[in-house]
Amino acid sequence: MLAFILIFVVALVAWSLHLMEQAVEHKEFSLMLAGTLVASAAAAMLVVYFLMGDCISYLTTAHSPYSSYSSQKLVDTYLTNYQ
Repeated sequence: MLAFILIFVVALVAWSLHLMEQAVEHKEFSLMLAGTLVASAAAAMLVVYFLMGDCISYLTTAHSPYSSYSSQKLVDTYLTNYQ
């Protein structure tokens, strides 16, 4: 999955550089803005990928404090303590 995302990000960066080169040649601000937005989208995509990777790995390895209890034991504890 990482390889696909890296290829996509590299393509976005190449496209943004192409847009910026066209902007310099034609002296158009809108193409420069478009290139900047595409480059920032590529950077944001990498940031989100790495943040979500850390988040997902944390959630899959985190253990509940009640993981050693059976569900019946939890129900019994609740009923004895809160009634």
